[in-house]
Amino acid sequence: MIFLLLWSIPLIIAEYALGRNGRKGVVGSIAKAAGDGFGWMGAFIGFVATAIMFYYSVVAGWCVFYFMEMLTNPLPLTNEAAQGVWDSFQAGGTPVFFHALAIGIGALAVWKGVSSIERINKVLIPTLLVILLVALLRSITLQGAWDGIAFLFTPQWETLADPQLWLEALTQNAWDTGAGWGLILTYGAYMQHKHGTVQNAFITGISNNIVSLVAAITIFATVFAVLGAEMSQGEVLEIMQTSGPAGTGLTFIWMPQLFATIPLGSTLATLFFLGLAFAAFSSLMSMIELATRIFSDLGLPRAKAALSVGSVGFLLGIPSAVNLNVFANQDFVWGVGLMISGAMVAFAVVRYGVTQFREEVVEISSLDWKAGRGWDVLISAAVPLQAVILLGWWLYQSAAIYAPDTWYNPLEPFSVMTVILQWAIVLVVFVALNRWLVQQTLYRPLQETRS
Repeated sequence: MIFLLLWSIPLIIAEYALGRNGRKGVVGSIAKAAGDGFGWMGAFIGFVATAIMFYYSVVAGWCVFYFMEMLTNPLPLTNEAAQGVWDSFQAGGTPVFFHALAIGIGALAVWKGVSSIERINKVLIPTLLVILLVALLRSITLQGAWDGIAFLFTPQWETLADPQLWLEALTQNAWDTGAGWGLILTYGAYMQHKHGTVQNAFITGISNNIVSLVAAITIFATVFAVLGAEMSQGEVLEIMQTSGPAGTGLTFIWMPQLFATIPLGSTLATLFFLGLAFAAFSSLMSMIELATRIFSDLGLPRAKAALSVGSVGFLLGIPSAVNLNVFANQDFVWGVGLMISGAMVAFAVVRYGVTQFREEVVEISSLDWKAGRGWDVLISAAVPLQAVILLGWWLYQSAAIYAPDTWYNPLEPFSVMTVILQWAIVLVVFVALNRWLVQQTLYRPLQETRS
């Protein structure tokens, strides 16, 4: 909750305002605010979110597969059976097929335009919330469920003295809300000036965290109710924290067999994975839209842009679909890259002039709340400081814990060098292309009109 106010909401306000002011994707909007020399920053922000899209589509495919599995087959009754379903799924080319299905559906929705995304989300989001509430009500009625809820909400005050707890909380909230990704900036390009950036930022951030808490209650209640009778609390937590490769075990291995032990478990499991698939698709569409808007700004017709993004996204997502080590590497490299993206969004505001940006771009609707001078301090000082601390911490984790003996090896999934090398390649390319990117994005339409 603290970092929702210190990191996420200030950045979401900035993104909505940058997009509404620029009326372009991330490249054009960042360049318009920060100056022509910084279009490469917008390109980097866009690439980070697009690189996440490559493997996020794989996860969306997993959700679709498990929805169909729960719908058509009996639930696994043992850990071995659940592991067998996962291993069988991963052993063949099935993940590639479902990855293609997910990104194909997402690209089709984006190709139809923002109005299509809006119509689809009007179905996806309410349906997801209904499914989540049904799952919540069922989970809290299970015997032993309240032990999990009590554990979730019982403070352990001494842990607040651990700096790692704060860093992990900041990382989680930065990831969870989408602040600094450029996704909200892209949707902001379609906002009307009467729509309040501050109100919408608070609604976006707070609603996201409420849904996350509801999901957490559902998961903790279900896991503690089923496993709590057979295992100690420490053993239950160990399963929740470390189960499965790339953090997949709790969702895709344990949850199906947990549902198998409760009344109406098959129905609940089907709804659970349907809701998970809906949640994945709503996020995947925003990532595809971000990349599509960049290519549209560069002059490519929207249909061709969406088709290109979908095709390239499918091809570059195949390595993550067939190899979980590649999946984990991309998740690490570009997940940490979001810290840089957030700092770049803040930098664009600082380059414009923080107070001037607030008065001229943020606070232009009489119906909106005022961001106030406190926002000036947060976006110009607090957000950059948090980004520097987070980036340093994650690189330290990589060098000291994840890959202490192979930190210099770019082929090691969690090494310092794999992060630096991939970032460096992308940055060098975009800095070299900066002039062309800005020219095509901001000035090409004007030149064509004059000619």
